[in-house]
Amino acid sequence: MNIKPLADRVVIKSVEKEEKTKSGIVLPDTAKEKPQEGEVVAVGEGKKLDNGEVIAPEVSVGDVVIYGKFAGTEIKHEGEEYLILSEKDILALLK
Repeated sequence: MNIKPLADRVVIKSVEKEEKTKSGIVLPDTAKEKPQEGEVVAVGEGKKLDNGEVIAPEVSVGDVVIYGKFAGTEIKHEGEEYLILSEKDILALLK
């Protein structure tokens, strides 16, 4: 990947799940909710404090995370869709 996030930003590739209703009907893309789960594909160096100290990010490449529904900025790079967001918008790690 040749996207390098700055500071405490993280690049995430959304995990697409095929959604079905309880009765087995597959929902089309237009009826699906925006995904809130994804895999971290790039991480910035960390948040820089006023005194120059850098706090390392808590997430690393390969982590699967849950993030806020309206967090970040969607981008398209080399035919793939990604989300760039601040580390503070990540709510949890999935293990």
